[in-house]
Amino acid sequence: MTTAATDLLEDALLQHYRTLPAAERRRIAAAASPEVRLRLAWVERQMAMDRSPGALAAVLTEGREKQARHLDLIDGVFQRIAAGERMQVMLTMPPRHGKSQRASRWGPLWYLRRNPTGRVMLASYGADLADDHGRWVRDQLREYGDTLGVRLDPGSHAASRFDLEQPRGSSVRGGMVTAGVGGSLNGKGFSLGIIDDPFKGSDDANSPAQRQRVWDWYQSVFYTRRAPGASIVLINTRWHQDDLSGRILETEPENWTLIDLPALALSDTDPLGRWPGDALWPEQYDAEELARTHRAVGERVWWALYQQQPRPLEGGVWQWAWITEHRISPTAYRAVDLTRVVVALDPAGGDSATNDESGIVAAGRDGAGEYYVLADRSGRHGPNDRGREACLLALELDADAIVVETNYGGDMAKQAVVQGWEQLQRENLTKGRMAPRIIDVNAKKGKRLRAEPIAQLYEQGLVHHLGELPKLETQMVTWLPGLDSPDRMDAAVHALTELADPAAAAVGTSSYTDRRLSGRR
Repeated sequence: MTTAATDLLEDALLQHYRTLPAAERRRIAAAASPEVRLRLAWVERQMAMDRSPGALAAVLTEGREKQARHLDLIDGVFQRIAAGERMQVMLTMPPRHGKSQRASRWGPLWYLRRNPTGRVMLASYGADLADDHGRWVRDQLREYGDTLGVRLDPGSHAASRFDLEQPRGSSVRGGMVTAGVGGSLNGKGFSLGIIDDPFKGSDDANSPAQRQRVWDWYQSVFYTRRAPGASIVLINTRWHQDDLSGRILETEPENWTLIDLPALALSDTDPLGRWPGDALWPEQYDAEELARTHRAVGERVWWALYQQQPRPLEGGVWQWAWITEHRISPTAYRAVDLTRVVVALDPAGGDSATNDESGIVAAGRDGAGEYYVLADRSGRHGPNDRGREACLLALELDADAIVVETNYGGDMAKQAVVQGWEQLQRENLTKGRMAPRIIDVNAKKGKRLRAEPIAQLYEQGLVHHLGELPKLETQMVTWLPGLDSPDRMDAAVHALTELADPAAAAVGTSSYTDRRLSGRR
């Protein structure tokens, strides 16, 4: 057999070896000659580097690069993109948790190894920082080109733009380009675009002019450089509710996958499956260390940078402390016995299909006169969907009533609730439960007159939010009398007003004759 034929046979056997289960590969390696075992070790090293950016980092740093569950999520994004899936992913997490090292350095390096004809574009708030990331990737390619199987083009030296050697049989060469946010990218395109921290800091993000400049650059420069099927990864800590992440989530949330990783988990829908209050990287920053950080940086920085819930300055009726200092955790809430639960629906100024958000908020009251805001299901619902959504929430929380503001839509809003319940009955979702009582409210008083008594309950520490309700809470603390109607806040005010009304309080003990409240004190 010729040498060429022998090489082809050996390559075919090594390719087959890659497809075998790990136990079978170990058995083959144990029985192999020393020379073959060296070849198999080289294959195993290549297979490890192929798995993920984190695995590549572990191989090249001989295990010094740290790995954690939240970094596994970043690895998973790059794995899907390298496999050909088109994604637009937003990664929000606290500082010093490894996001830039993994997503702006190891991620692009691994992507180029897997796609040597791919083009990576990386932007950050400053050209110097973006160039640092590019220089790091370029230097790894120089040092480990033989190991990686991809090499720099001999004529590429710049950190801000370099090309790879053209793969054999291809007319396309891959590479990477970096730039500062706001910089020119004329004539350049990408198959993978990465934006890492588009704002330098708080002052930058708090400037309306700078936020608009970043948004204009993203729309007219960065986004227009996408190649067909390109993916985008946006990485940042949140500085402001209207930063680039906030603006994207407000305008096109359906086009993005959000991986939101606060320093301390906020809900039972955490991407890592953490319990509320669990630390993101306890091996590095446990709950005690994060508590020290919280005290050191203050409420506003903590909630923005560490919890990814940027909070604006307060308005004139509610204060943040009234909410944050009396919040109740899901664990503590299990010990609460409620006498009543209601859902409130504010139908957003009319029953057109192109309205703003409908406010849908649930609240409860216990026998001691404490109040609990339980859920916020507000959103852009059509006339029929809003009624169904309110009924679903009432079913979920065993609400005895649905409060409907009838200023706009009147009977149509109430009818949407009736039809929503009837639809759930036909779908056998009500399980024989009685329909909630519909309480219509015609808000004759001005918004301030309606809101102030409820704000006083908050100030007295009598209202507790179950977990985080960021959009509702932002409306509360930023609303000033005279501003447009905040629908979530209106719904919460209606629900709490119904529960706090002395006349309505009697409903909890005697006014219902159908025993729908039996079992509640």
